[in-house]
Amino acid sequence: MNKNKREKEFYSVDVGDSTFTVLKRYQNLRPIGSGAQGIVCSAYDNNLERNVAIKKLSRPFQNQTHAKRAYRELVLMKCVNHKNIIGLLNVFTPQKTLEEFQDVYLVMELMDANLCQVIQMELDHERLSYLLYQMLCGIKHLHAAGIIHRDLKPSNIVVKSDCTLKILDFGLARTAATGLLMTPYVVTRYYRAPEVILGMGYQANVDVWSVGCIMAEMVRGSVLFPGSDHIDQWNKVIEQLGTPTQEFLLKLNQSVRTYVENRPRYTGYSFEKLFPDVLFPADSEHSKLKASQARDLLSKMLVIDASKRISVDEALQHPYINVWYDPAEVEAPSPLITDKQLDEREHTVEEWKELIYKEVLDWEERMKNGVIRAQVQQ
Repeated sequence: MNKNKREKEFYSVDVGDSTFTVLKRYQNLRPIGSGAQGIVCSAYDNNLERNVAIKKLSRPFQNQTHAKRAYRELVLMKCVNHKNIIGLLNVFTPQKTLEEFQDVYLVMELMDANLCQVIQMELDHERLSYLLYQMLCGIKHLHAAGIIHRDLKPSNIVVKSDCTLKILDFGLARTAATGLLMTPYVVTRYYRAPEVILGMGYQANVDVWSVGCIMAEMVRGSVLFPGSDHIDQWNKVIEQLGTPTQEFLLKLNQSVRTYVENRPRYTGYSFEKLFPDVLFPADSEHSKLKASQARDLLSKMLVIDASKRISVDEALQHPYINVWYDPAEVEAPSPLITDKQLDEREHTVEEWKELIYKEVLDWEERMKNGVIRAQVQQ
């Protein structure tokens, strides 16, 4: 495409303290949020005749960590296609050559609210269990592609007014694990499983712990384990659930174990005490959902020792969840991740930049040839 024609397709608009340079089909940009990875605007898409969200990846090439995260997000968003994971509608850059390339824009479905706002509402059992069911379906789909999230939290889960739910991001790269004695707090770790806080190995049910914390917050209306840093986080967990067994402590590496063993010992509280009936909605006549079932599910998800915690599949079969069970949603075809080394890749910033540029051009090419229209029109 010649340079002038490309320039005519774009226009710039200031959004907060950032400038968005977007395709002319996107109008009426308004800021709706910002996170570590960029600023998000709502906009009206004249081509699709619907509102969308546009995310500008913030300075993706300032260092290897940012560049790797941008590449990972783009590759995974292109591959994953499930109703409980946010869908990618378009990808573009206003720059015309690899040399000039510096901004990536992702266009996604626009949702009404994130889960932080929903937590403040009075939910009945139907809505509560349906939101949890959808979370578990989305997580199962990610796991089928070998993506273990490890950082699910209410701010990266979005909901529409009809109660449909989507997971917004793909969590921590495998190479970005953190341990108890490492980096101070930068992001919310309230929902991270003990095995992530303590720098242990983890398996897929690491994400079940996060769902348990989110469910607890939806029931209580407040964060269950609001730690101010890794160490305080661990203390909050054991104060409420009790100090884990020696069997669990033996799985920790020596320095972390010494630290954990030197903490005061706690007996913890029963789930009846942590989640009394008064916190739950009234029992549902319609679908026979009860506080006792919700509490039972919480007690199986919030287990410090991952080897004794339920799996995603077991949670989907739990009586509090399986009233919604639909094989088409639970057993949707696995996404095909083309890049098997996604999380292990290491490159210079320049190499990442080239990889990302190729992904953007590949999307533009496939859009032009109609290959991805089906996904866009879902």
